[in-house]
Amino acid sequence: MQRDIRRLAMQLLYQIDLRGEADREAIAQAIDADHDSQTVRDAAWPLAESAWAARATADTLATELAPDWPTHRQPPIDRAILRLAWYEMTNERAPINVVINEAVELAKHYSTDQSAAFVNGLLDKMAGRVGDADDAKAGDQESRKAGDDGRENDTWLAGALRDDESRPPPGTTE
Repeated sequence: MQRDIRRLAMQLLYQIDLRGEADREAIAQAIDADHDSQTVRDAAWPLAESAWAARATADTLATELAPDWPTHRQPPIDRAILRLAWYEMTNERAPINVVINEAVELAKHYSTDQSAAFVNGLLDKMAGRVGDADDAKAGDQESRKAGDDGRENDTWLAGALRDDESRPPPGTTE
């Protein structure tokens, strides 16, 4: 059920970002038409609203860590995923590695081919800024147990952040 709540919260964030905060009733009607249970909808709204309220911090950090891809250049779905994941990481809703894995899965399902690598790399860097160093260390230890020394994420981020003049940023039209 947590996965469904995250998915719906990401969709709500996307809608709020595109429609504006004042259009909550229209967003609610669109979501109510979905097949999610009332329990999922009831849990997703506060999560999305809390992530939306924390967006300035998430956006500032994302822009700092990925200056070639500031928030306004990111696809709206990626912005929603990153904002939700940042909120969850900083409010200890789930272990950081779970939050990152779930965000990557959302990016794979809802965004561009390049988005999963971008989201993974950027969230890995954002996780390093989370105040609870123990959670971050636990995530790093899990990665190392799996044979990942952490350098691959830097490579993914560098590739995902590469500003190729021959194409617009993933999911955007410039």
